[in-house]
Amino acid sequence: MQIIGEKINGTRKRVGQAILDRDVNYIQNLARRQAEAGSTWLDVNAGTQPSREPDDLVWLIDTVQAVTETPLSLDSANPAALAAAIKAVNKTPLINSISGESKRLTEVLPLVAEHGCPVIALAMDDRGIPEDSATRVEVIHKVLAATRAAGIPDTRVYVDALAMTISTNTQSALIFCDTIRTIHAAYPEVHFTVGLSNISFGLPARSYINRAFLTLALAAGLDCAILDPLDQELRAALLAAELVLGRDNYCLKYVRAYRAGVFNKPES
Repeated sequence: MQIIGEKINGTRKRVGQAILDRDVNYIQNLARRQAEAGSTWLDVNAGTQPSREPDDLVWLIDTVQAVTETPLSLDSANPAALAAAIKAVNKTPLINSISGESKRLTEVLPLVAEHGCPVIALAMDDRGIPEDSATRVEVIHKVLAATRAAGIPDTRVYVDALAMTISTNTQSALIFCDTIRTIHAAYPEVHFTVGLSNISFGLPARSYINRAFLTLALAAGLDCAILDPLDQELRAALLAAELVLGRDNYCLKYVRAYRAGVFNKPES
């Protein structure tokens, strides 16, 4: 399971303020902790106005790269910001994201192809986010036709079937899982990711929902997620789910994590 550490995101109030204040220590602390928790990539999202986003995103990149070698996920729909950011990274980044939207395909996809980046592909287009699985699959067919035409192998595409909040549609998790099962059958080399916490937005005790959804999504084919790697209970749930699904040879990852203190040990 590949993890994209979600916490350096300017839409979060405290992070947004740190970007405006150029608070190096705060951002670097988030970067270090997420890297040490085992993130595959660290998401960097400035979340600022388009005119200043290139400078803010490059500042984030420089700040994070000063304390960790973990690769970055460049989280922006702004082609100018992405173009500036790609020049600043030390390692090939993950691009978050393209979609079936015509503007992203014409302006962001060429950057992905030029620099050989892996990319997240959202199951939405100019009409918005489809409510049903069949239409989301149609959108991804279109996106994958475009990535293949651009010379991007399926192995570098991370499809996000878009988990919408379950508080407004109790079928959201099922729609997401049905979508990735169908896409996986048609494109077996494609990866799958998700913004995990979206599923529980607006509900109490969100961590329980996130854990349950993560297990179901893993069973459906999920192999990557944008999540909080500092959530110890979520990490434990992930390790247990991978073990039960037969993805942990000889139970080594589970046992090593237990010995390292990842799990809260129950009373005897």
